Amino acid sequence: MSRLLIKNIKGLVQAGENLPRTVKGEEMKKLPVIENAFLAVENGKILSYGPMEDMLGIDDWRNLEIIDASGKYILPAFCDSHTHVVFAKSREEEFVDKINGLSYEEIAAKGGGILNSARVLGETDEEELYRSAWNRLDQVMYSGTGAIEIKSGYGLTPEAELKMLRVIKRLRENHPLTIKSTFLGAHAYPKELKENHPEYLRQIKEEMLPVIHEEGLADYIDAFCERGYFSVEELVEVMNAGKAYGLIPKIHVNQFSILGGVKAAVEHGALSVDHLEEISEEDIAVLKGSTCMPTVLPSCSFFLNIPFGKARMMLDNGLPLALATDFNPGTTPSGNMLFLWSLACIKLRLTPEEALNAMTINTAYAMGLSETHGTISEGKVANLIMTKEIPSLAYIPYSFGENTIDTVLINGKIM
Repeated sequence: MSRLLIKNIKGLVQAGENLPRTVKGEEMKKLPVIENAFLAVENGKILSYGPMEDMLGIDDWRNLEIIDASGKYILPAFCDSHTHVVFAKSREEEFVDKINGLSYEEIAAKGGGILNSARVLGETDEEELYRSAWNRLDQVMYSGTGAIEIKSGYGLTPEAELKMLRVIKRLRENHPLTIKSTFLGAHAYPKELKENHPEYLRQIKEEMLPVIHEEGLADYIDAFCERGYFSVEELVEVMNAGKAYGLIPKIHVNQFSILGGVKAAVEHGALSVDHLEEISEEDIAVLKGSTCMPTVLPSCSFFLNIPFGKARMMLDNGLPLALATDFNPGTTPSGNMLFLWSLACIKLRLTPEEALNAMTINTAYAMGLSETHGTISEGKVANLIMTKEIPSLAYIPYSFGENTIDTVLINGKIM
């Protein structure tokens, strides 16, 4: 049995019982904080917490580690609900192309983008993919991420997509982070089937999904609904195929254009719709009456120099909001959620409290982890961030580029 007691915490953030599964609109400005607090952890789970004056005396000192957190904040580790961290090669040459004025769509047309990553991944063996992804997971863990969703989508053949998903399965079995897996075979059409969409859709439905189901390789199904990629009709076909095997939709939509994908995703029970750099009043109306989590990826907008999602408008209309990194080799080569927090405040005009809600409680919901992650509550997994001594919680997004984290705990263990 392992036990940990953290005392004299300056502020215990996002702490409480019977907290909502999501927060939205005006509620997102509120963040429960217990000042001068303690937190007890046993066997990787949160045992108890509260003000220091309520802390009971210690009767049993065996296997007990005590940490004094004077001047420091404790908050739940971030949940990153949209990433592509299994990939074969970085794409810095495309970064230079962007600097020289090429658009994302122009780079894709010359053989770059997703197809470039798919070609290289097909040539890379599973062990190398596993090793490199493990290193990236370590990197994001030490910057405060405690749970992460990982998508396939750089395979685009039955063999390569299944290889990616098997790597993700190995990672979730062995890496200390909590990992969710998403099948994104519908990320792009492979070059040889660019003009034969029905054949690739057949491969997804008949050659990939049955194996994914048999081997338990995915929790969710995704598709990139966008001009030049998957139409709304094709999106619906992919979602229905995945749902037949028990996979819940989580959908890429509205990155560059509004095609009606939000409405289709909501109607088919999507857990989240992600990107939303573009959004219409109709989309907002559809989302208002749903249980679907709008998810914005500001790091992608920053890196591609495209419009940022209209997060303020979504909250002003009473919607919930999640924020995720989109960590991938082409459009967001960073999984640092501390930087994401700063971007959310500076570019999306969110308060520090709104942004943190969008990176913890709401992203936990967008990963199906509300019962175990996203808040500091009794019985939840003790994935925690302990800051350095800082003057206030707002100092974290204010001091962009500074590492304000002292310690990350995953399953109650200091990493």
